Amino acid sequence: QVRLEESGGGLVQAGGSLRLSCVVYGVSGPIFRSENMAWYRQAPGNERELVAIITSGGNTSYANSASGRFTFSRDNAKHTVYLQMNSLKPEDTAVYYCRLPTFDKWGQGTQVTVSS
Repeated sequence: QVRLEESGGGLVQAGGSLRLSCVVYGVSGPIFRSENMAWYRQAPGNERELVAIITSGGNTSYANSASGRFTFSRDNAKHTVYLQMNSLKPEDTAVYYCRLPTFDKWGQGTQVTVSS
């Protein structure tokens, strides 16, 4: 069964950094390597929004709000993707979810809270 598990969220002051991780279980190595992955976030009262995408080849794209501050990477050997978030702002506060689009699978989410 395909399952995604995020970790790394927490409380941080504005200007600080966090690194989120998402481990994908239940897929083979070749399948994981061939899949694009995505990070989304949802703040209270807001719709879930796309933060970043990484392709199977390692190419990345970011929402305007994340560009220049966030870095999406992957370690295929560990079936893991990462979201390095620097220069965090209070408006980055949200639950962050990773997604495996082809399988339409989501993780349970990890809370990120940025205090001013």
